Amino acid sequence: MSNQFFSRLSQNYIEILDDDEYYDITIEVGKDPNVKIFRAHMIILCYRSPFLRRTISSRSNNNDILAHIKLPNVSSEIFQVILKYIYGGTILLNEQEPSEILKVLIAADELLLQELVDYLQDYLIENKSEWMEQYFELIYQTGFQSNSLLALQQYCTNFMAKFPEKIFKSLDFTSLSEKSLLSLIKRDDLQMKEIEIWEHVLKWGLEKNPTLLSDPTTWSDDDFKIMENTLQHYLPLIRFFSLSSDEFIQKVHPYKKLLKHQLYEELLNSYLNSNSEPNDNILFPRYRNIDGIIDSKIVNLNIVSIISRWIDKIDINNKFFYTRDLYLPYKFKLLLRGTKDGFTPKKFHELCDYKPHTVTFIKIKGTEEIIGAYNPLIWESHGNFFGKWGKTKDSFIFSFKSKNNVKNSILSHVKDTNRALLYHNAYGPTFDDDLLLYVEEKDGLKEYNVFHCKQRSYEKKIRDTEERFTIEEYEVFQI
Repeated sequence: MSNQFFSRLSQNYIEILDDDEYYDITIEVGKDPNVKIFRAHMIILCYRSPFLRRTISSRSNNNDILAHIKLPNVSSEIFQVILKYIYGGTILLNEQEPSEILKVLIAADELLLQELVDYLQDYLIENKSEWMEQYFELIYQTGFQSNSLLALQQYCTNFMAKFPEKIFKSLDFTSLSEKSLLSLIKRDDLQMKEIEIWEHVLKWGLEKNPTLLSDPTTWSDDDFKIMENTLQHYLPLIRFFSLSSDEFIQKVHPYKKLLKHQLYEELLNSYLNSNSEPNDNILFPRYRNIDGIIDSKIVNLNIVSIISRWIDKIDINNKFFYTRDLYLPYKFKLLLRGTKDGFTPKKFHELCDYKPHTVTFIKIKGTEEIIGAYNPLIWESHGNFFGKWGKTKDSFIFSFKSKNNVKNSILSHVKDTNRALLYHNAYGPTFDDDLLLYVEEKDGLKEYNVFHCKQRSYEKKIRDTEERFTIEEYEVFQI
């Protein structure tokens, strides 16, 4: 059995700082006229700080002369805080202004006190976030001046991705370091339109090459080569296929010599040739966090955008449709969620009947697969044995391999418009046998126990198998 008495030990070591007899080194901190000299003990400094160990080793001698080192970049007030940490392992932050804590962090980083560096970064992020947002430029410059301040760097990158408009107002975008710019535009969740990202990257490149004029029509081949070399790591990260045709012709075409010939030809074909096939290396559109569009546990805004395009018949024959920027003309109002409202036909009809323009999403249990359908009409309840058919030419069913894999999605339009929908008390949202949810006992109070997709009244089958499946979740929205 062992006891630990760290509190008293810490206090005793802090008291050593006031020792006038056994110190063997002096430390001069600050710059004129604010210079102060501290007395300390080499053995403690060497074992607590790798930086001080190296400094003392390079400057001390063996002639019994008192060792003396200088730390001009650290103020006396900050070094006093640092010394208490070095000797006693304690630091008091409650009474410190955030700006002073940041100075302590910078000093701790210079002295290679990694334990303290990690603690102070986390403390600022968790407790002083409002102040950090207000003084973001200072935080950014501090974080990226050292390879040790990884938490601050991550905070800055996350903040820039989430609130880019704030950054471009408070921080000169062209002052971003190459490392910072690269980490920013790599992100799938950068909350900016792709055309804006492209324009800012061009602006950044021009700032790095002040001899180039802003008008690309004045550039020589050598000028294009200079800019291409400057942006060589960033061009592959721009999601050019997300741009509209107008954005492409107005904002990208003038810079075609910056792009690889094959990339430019693929881009051109994606807008002009509907039979052109996308390659596997095309980056999907960035994820956007747009409040009020949809509240779903099953799909993201990329899928919502695709569904909206299919409803409005936009680019449905273009194989690059999934690469385009988000198209979000509708708000999706949640009518029903299975895990909240139950998986019974009764609840479905209670919440969804007589509401037009509904979209159903179904997450299949045990897989990442998502299936669903669009009904432009209303839903109805019918108790007779065969139910009633809903007739429309505008309904469709669909499937996605997963929330984040939309490339191989399947869109299947109705071909037998007389059997597009089935209304029955014991059925949920049903699109003939092609997408069917019902209770075998014809009892709307019980939970669904039959789910299958058997091609019949729609153009394509949306699943590889016609066997029954079970569902993890389903949601119905009105647009």
